[in-house]
Parts: sequence; structure tokens; C-alpha cells
Amino acid sequence: MENIFLQISIILLIVLGVSFIVRLLKQPLIIGYIISGIIVGPLMLNLIPNTETLQTFSEFGVAFLLFIVGIHLSPKVIKEVGKISLITGIGQVVFTSVIGYFIGIWLGFSPVTSAYIAVALTFSSTIIIMKLLSDKDSLDRLFGKISIGFLLVQDLIAIIILIVVSSFSNGVNASEIIVSTFVKGGIIVVFLLPISYLVLPRLSSFFAKSQELLYLFAISWGLGLSALFLYAGFSIEVGALVAGIMLSISPYSYEVSSKLRPLRDFFIISFFILLGAQMIVGNLAALWIPAVVFSVFILVGNPLIVMILMGIFGYSKNTGFMAGLTVAQISEFSLILIALGVRVGHLTNEILSLVTLVGLITIAGSTYMIMYSEKIYSLLSKYLSVFERKKTKREKDENKDYEYILLGENRIGFSIMKSFVKLRKNYVVIDFNPERVRRLSSNRINCIYGDVSNADFIDNLRVKNSKLIVSTIPEAEINLMLIEKIRAKNRNAVIITTARQISDVYSLYKTGADYVILPHFLGGEYTAKLIEKADGNKKYYSIEKQKQLKDLKERLKEGQEHPHIEK
Repeated sequence: MENIFLQISIILLIVLGVSFIVRLLKQPLIIGYIISGIIVGPLMLNLIPNTETLQTFSEFGVAFLLFIVGIHLSPKVIKEVGKISLITGIGQVVFTSVIGYFIGIWLGFSPVTSAYIAVALTFSSTIIIMKLLSDKDSLDRLFGKISIGFLLVQDLIAIIILIVVSSFSNGVNASEIIVSTFVKGGIIVVFLLPISYLVLPRLSSFFAKSQELLYLFAISWGLGLSALFLYAGFSIEVGALVAGIMLSISPYSYEVSSKLRPLRDFFIISFFILLGAQMIVGNLAALWIPAVVFSVFILVGNPLIVMILMGIFGYSKNTGFMAGLTVAQISEFSLILIALGVRVGHLTNEILSLVTLVGLITIAGSTYMIMYSEKIYSLLSKYLSVFERKKTKREKDENKDYEYILLGENRIGFSIMKSFVKLRKNYVVIDFNPERVRRLSSNRINCIYGDVSNADFIDNLRVKNSKLIVSTIPEAEINLMLIEKIRAKNRNAVIITTARQISDVYSLYKTGADYVILPHFLGGEYTAKLIEKADGNKKYYSIEKQKQLKDLKERLKEGQEHPHIEK
């Protein structure tokens, strides 16, 4: 026990030191965690001869991460993106494996080896992507929801393939195991559905009376279902995700998410340390050419496949591009599959070293691509139009003159749109979420399906005679580009933007914004004005309460919820 405590303490100190340097260099912390794993692993210091403790910590981290992700995936979200996620997930696996197989043959590998490598290349790391999307606050964005969906599809396919390969060494019937696994999973889901809708809301309401009890309930619920699905033959990820989805309909889900985040952040570090420590690199001189070829295919080819599939189904090039970046790396399932292939005698250790090297390159590369996705997109935007359908209706709408323009009909935009209606202005709402646009159209609201982060789209949008343009998009880079484009055509229009950070406000004002919305500060400002107007008159508060309840009722009809603010 004492040795384990000392071992973990030393490892954490090394992680702290490496992470400190990584942060000074303004690099993603995930890179620091993986580098720390390489340092403490057998390739260098070999400080973790016994990995059981870290492995357990890693599993806890994975469970908490996917549990929190599941909380963001309510049944409504699954209905919204389920179809495209299923199609994209299966399509990407099929096309990547086929193309990867022929690349392997071209590089001189045998058909069996090429097949193993091709299948390994199809799996993307759910854990890494969910962590990056969470850090970028993108889990609730359309591409984030779709990415979560098709990564889950990939995980299910990976489980089936691993069962088949494992059966070669165990001498068991793979089809029987697969059928048994999914029958167990089906029974569990059928059993849990009535609990989710009938029992869970009452239980969570009871536990919420005590903060400590709610905390304990959340941990037990998430880990309990993870263990249940693991027993049924699925992965921890699947069980934790289902647990989160079931809890997403609870009014206490956001509170649960915020409470579990510190646990997630601590335990998930172990996953990345182990990932780095388990990297096995053999003869680099003989492997670097195929490693680079396969890495380029994953970093470029996989995103292209996703962009093509999503473009076919009518999603914008921005959504397709952002979702495509989430498949630009291989996962832990890839390494497990190749290791199983070595164990059953189908592959050599050289192939395991090759795929490990590909993993190092693609994980590092995709991390940077996702962290700086907006900048990369702005550079490539004009070349990506080939992946986007050209809609005559949209082009016609873009050529109209509107006095008021709202960019992004979300929680903030909903109230702004209502003010446009009251003022009886000639207005238009622009949004890149197909479902949202369809809903607005059905309510006879002027709307355009468009990607406002695309400079070409803004160039084609007629803003010369517009009087007011409001952007509820919080990304500073996009808003800075919008201001510059609009000011080049219209010096007199009032431009209102949104920001997350105070530092962004100064940049936006300097560029030409007339007002910047800081959502987190507006509540206090409004309440202060309310207190001044009411001057202790309780009746005034009653009137305001009824107004608020009426507004919230309308928002709930639109499927809106208050965003979760993690500290």
C-alpha cells in the first residue's frame, strides 16, 4: 500500500511538471498527460511496473467522463441526431476499412495484415474526443452531438469485432457470444426504460434534499450501470453513457454534472498516462514510411469521408468539417485489436509497433486540429464548398434585404427574436442547425439555413441596408470576422455580438462592435434594475415572476433548457 501511494505521488508530480511546461507553451494538456505517460513508462523511467491501480483509476475516469457526456444527450437530442450519427458512423467505418485495406496492400503488407490494420484505423477515441469537446464547450453544439452519436456507433462495432477476434484464441463461437451480449443488453434497456421515466425522477428528487446524498446517488448510479453493462459484455463507456442519458431528463442533471466534474478531471488523467506508458515503438527506421502514410490517411482521409457523408444529407460544410475532425485519430480499441491479432498469431509485434506509432502521430495531430479548429476552418472554408449542397431557396433568401438580422436562434436569440416580432421589423434568423431551421420555418418565421462562420456566406448576405445585426455566437474569432465583413459594407449598422471572456469584449469593441453581450453578467444587472424599480413592493415581483414563468413555458415548448455552467 505504501509503495503504491509513493508510486502514484511521484507520477502525479511528474505529470504536474510536464503539464506546467505544456501550459507555458500554450499546448493542450492532453499532450502533456500522454508525454508524462511515456516518461514514467517502460520506454524511459519505468515507474509503473504494476499498472492495476492506474488501470482502475482510468476506468473510473472513463465512466465519469461518459456519464457526464450522457447527461448532455437527452432523448430529444438522440432523436435529433440519431439518424445521421448511425449513417455516418457505419459509413465511415466501411469506407475507412476498404480504403485502408488497399493502402496496406499498396505498402506491401499481406491481405490478413492489411485487413487488421484497415479495421484498426476505423476506430476513433471516444475518450479523447469527449474530453476535447468538453474542454471547448462544444458538447451541446450540433457537430458535437453528432460526433458523440457516431463515436458510440463505432464503439459498438468495435465490441463486435473484438469479440470475433477473441473467439479465435478462445475457441468459442463468436456468433453465440454476440447474440448473447446483445440479448443481455436489450433486456437491460427494457428493464431500465420504465425506471428512467417512472422511478428515477422521484428518486433524484428525494436525494436532492441532501447535497451529499445526491452526490453519492450520482456516483452509484453512473458506476452501477457501467458495471451492469460491462457484465453484459458491453464496454464501460456504453453503460456510463446510458446512465447519463437516463439522468438527463432529471431537473438535477446539471447539478450532478458539475459535482462529478472534479472526479472526472482527476481520474481521466490516469487514462492518458496509461495510454502514453503503453506505447510500444519498435524499429522506427523500418516503420516510419507506412506510419506516415497511414497517419496522413487518418488525419485527412477520415475527416473527408465524414464531410462527404454529412454533406450528402444536407449539413453545412462547417458542421461536417468540425464533426470530421473528431475521427482524425485511432483509439485504444485499435491497439487492443492489433494486440489480439498478435496473440492469435495473425500479426507480428512489428505491426503492433506500427499501429502504436500511428496512434502517437494521429492523437497528437487531431488534438491540435480540434483545439484550433476555427482557425483551420477559416483558412480552408472557401475550398470546402464542394462538400455542401447548394440550395436554391437559401441563395434566394440570402439576396433579400433585411432591417434586422439575428445570427443564431438559441437561448439568447429566442428573446431577441421576440423583440424583433414586437417591433414589427423586417427581420431574418440565420442558423446552421437543420432541425432548428425547419422548426422556425414551420412557425412561419423568416429564416436561412447558413453557416455564419463561413466568410463566403457573409459576403453573399446583403447587409448594406441593415440597421441592426445581432450575433449570439460566443466564439470571438467568428465575431471578429463578422464585424470586419459587415463594416466593409455598412458603417452605420448597429452590431451586437456575444462573448464568453472579458478580454474578448475589448477586442470586439476595438474592431467595431456597438455592444457586447456577456450572458453571465446580465442576470445580476437585470436583477439590480428590478430591485430599484420595485423598491420593496412585493406585488411588482409577483408581476415579474408571472412574466418569467410565461417566457420559460414558451422556451420549454421550443426544447430549450438553461445551459450548464461548469466551474
